[in-house]
Amino acid sequence: MGARGRLRVLLGAAPGVGKTYTMLEEGTRLVGEGKDVVVAVVETHGRAATSAMTQGLEILPRRTVAHRGVELTEMDVDAVIARRPLVALVDELAHTNAPGSRNDKRWQDVDELLDAGIDVISTVNIQHIESLNDVVEQITGAPQRESIPDAILRKADQVEVIDLAPQALRDRLAGGLVYPAERIDAALSNYFRLGNLTALRELALLWLADEVDQALRHYRAEQGIDSTWEARERVVVTLTGGPEGETLLRRGARIAARSAGGELLAVHVTSQDGLRGANPAALAQQRALVEALGGTFHQVVGDDVPVALVDFAKSVNATQLVIGVSRRSRLLALVTGPGIGATVIREAGNIDVHIVNHDDAGGQFALPRMSGALTMHRRIAGLALALVSGPLLTWLLVSIRSEESITSDVLAYQLLVVVVALVGGLWPAMFAAVLSGLTLDFFFIAPQFTISVSDPLHLVALGLYLANAVLVSYVVDRAARQTRAARRAAAESELLQTIAGSVLRGQGALQALVERTREAFGLAGVRLIVDDQVAARSGEPLANEHHVTVTVGDRGRLELHGHDLEASEQRLLGVIVAQLAAAIEHDALEVAASEVEPLAASDRVRTALLAALSHDLRRPLAAATASVSGLRAARNALTEEDRDELLATADESLGTLAALVTDLLDVSRLQAGVLAISTSAVDPADTILPAIDELGADPQQVELDLDDTVPPVQADAVLLQRVVVNLLANALRHAPAGTRVRIATSTFARTVEIRIVDHGPGIPVERRDDVFVPFQRLGDTDNTTGLGLGLALSKGFVEGMGGSLTPEDTPGGGLTMVISLPAVVPVGVPAATVGATSPTADLDLSESSAHP
Repeated sequence: MGARGRLRVLLGAAPGVGKTYTMLEEGTRLVGEGKDVVVAVVETHGRAATSAMTQGLEILPRRTVAHRGVELTEMDVDAVIARRPLVALVDELAHTNAPGSRNDKRWQDVDELLDAGIDVISTVNIQHIESLNDVVEQITGAPQRESIPDAILRKADQVEVIDLAPQALRDRLAGGLVYPAERIDAALSNYFRLGNLTALRELALLWLADEVDQALRHYRAEQGIDSTWEARERVVVTLTGGPEGETLLRRGARIAARSAGGELLAVHVTSQDGLRGANPAALAQQRALVEALGGTFHQVVGDDVPVALVDFAKSVNATQLVIGVSRRSRLLALVTGPGIGATVIREAGNIDVHIVNHDDAGGQFALPRMSGALTMHRRIAGLALALVSGPLLTWLLVSIRSEESITSDVLAYQLLVVVVALVGGLWPAMFAAVLSGLTLDFFFIAPQFTISVSDPLHLVALGLYLANAVLVSYVVDRAARQTRAARRAAAESELLQTIAGSVLRGQGALQALVERTREAFGLAGVRLIVDDQVAARSGEPLANEHHVTVTVGDRGRLELHGHDLEASEQRLLGVIVAQLAAAIEHDALEVAASEVEPLAASDRVRTALLAALSHDLRRPLAAATASVSGLRAARNALTEEDRDELLATADESLGTLAALVTDLLDVSRLQAGVLAISTSAVDPADTILPAIDELGADPQQVELDLDDTVPPVQADAVLLQRVVVNLLANALRHAPAGTRVRIATSTFARTVEIRIVDHGPGIPVERRDDVFVPFQRLGDTDNTTGLGLGLALSKGFVEGMGGSLTPEDTPGGGLTMVISLPAVVPVGVPAATVGATSPTADLDLSESSAHP
């Protein structure tokens, strides 16, 4: 078998950026150089410029596949392999083949071509990359039906981003260069929003940057290169779990920000035995801060901290390493050596090392604290061992004493001091050291049976006893502290893991925390009181049973019924209290949000109601008043025809007034809480057609583009009709003569949109918010059309129904008002499938057609 072909992929942020055009352009260039190039498959999607690029290229026929009575065409892999060109152009790498094909996906077909030694140039969009599929759906709201594994794309020999500025792509779309005219409006206001395109473009560039970074790491690993290549700044911040972590992270973030594209990484080194002291709560806060600063958190295992740090920094090609000044005291630094900083500087090579000062840096000449780690039982045991073993050892040594045994006697007493230090810590060891020194002087050093020191070296010996006792006790104390910290961390981790599991299984966070608290500490009962109300409880405490109360945040308290907690359990209780405080705050925010939303909706409708009282009621009231006044003032001078006209005007005005008052009173009852808003499943067409009739619009002025597949919306039919009447009246008033106002419906991401499109002067972007402010008419001097409250009313009504009203540019000039309302999901139909068959949802975003 010959050499495998090379794969070159053109990656785009969105449909229409020019991937297929660039692929065909490259094919034409290669043909001009005398290369054998064929078009294995190309999807032009009816774009004239793309179709023109196929001229002069050899296009291989496709094979036909029959499926459910429909003939589909696919790339003929066997024909391409039989033709054996040097380069094959294969469009849409993520395409799903028709059922019955040899391979399910087109990328699998391409793999066969590569195995046959044929070079392939292909195209793919960022939304089809499997790892980004869900991210793109969150950004755009459009589900992605096809995907390609990241591993396939990363194995490509060359990946290029075909970049186009978001606004340039929107201009291309508005000019009809991407989609047919009937799809442009929906595309521009949905998938192709400026924000969406900007985010997709950033995703594409970041994915390619990550691919380049991985390729660089792979090359450095293959070549055995461990020196730093400063392709871009990578700042590694060392975290110990101490209080200085926030200072170091912010300093590292500032260093990374000084260079464009700088990357922030935080690393914490954990010992293999898990005993290196670190505050889990502090580490969790610092991890959250790293992510907030746009960095990444890493945890590595290694007993030699400096070596582990430098190895990690070299593995990520770091250029800067930030560490903090040691928190050890000067005395401890003098005893234990230069510390991590000096070792890191020596091992870092050409990585810049920043040693950052902070408030917790050591600087006082003080002995380390030696109390609190060992339990009282161990201290008593050590003291008892000194009292019992000292006399026994003295009796034994005196019974076998000789002139040459003084050395062994001294070592025996030193061993006793070490053993007592291991058991009981500092104070029993100090007692054993003094007792051993005095015993040696009394029984074994001349003059015997007296406590007198004639030789200064004997004082030195006593000092050495004490030094041994202090040092061994310090080691024992640190080991005890680290063991306790490891056990505490394990307990905290296990407890929080259990709580998280309870919450995931549907149990409330407060109840789960309270129950796990009672179980963890073996209490008779636990109660959580929030705002003087029992929020959660576990167990049944006995009456008059001893209990302890712990404050939880600003609003709660935790009652612990049963025994008192030990000092070692207080730390774990602090973690639980912090979690409870966060859960209480979270519940409070949810309650506040649930209370504010109805108030906000009510306020929007109330505002619209008050505006309507002066807007919609004034004209019919004034007309009726003028007509009645005219009849009374000149009833004898009026002709029969004039009298009939005035009566008709009064009757029409009073009828309009009665209808408006009825509607507004219903809304008033809604605001008073005595009338529920009458939302129901409403077919948009059932409000659009009556709205046109109500306006009496000329049928030649209105173009209807109503999609039969659009589902019903959850809305109030009366209010929705009023909104359509207001918007349509505005559009007809501003539409130039000879143009038509188009009303279209579509579905996108479980939302139904009613679009009212005109080709009038439009509204500048900076003034669009003003049109929804009452009494704003933006230069409209036609006083017969109202006081500029129509759009304010419409926006209030739509938002009161849970929707939105937004203005957009009409391609070619003009204004498009978009009413967005939630679609009604039929019972038994997954919400994700609603709108999947509508023209808006089927904008051919994948630039390939997944077969049924």
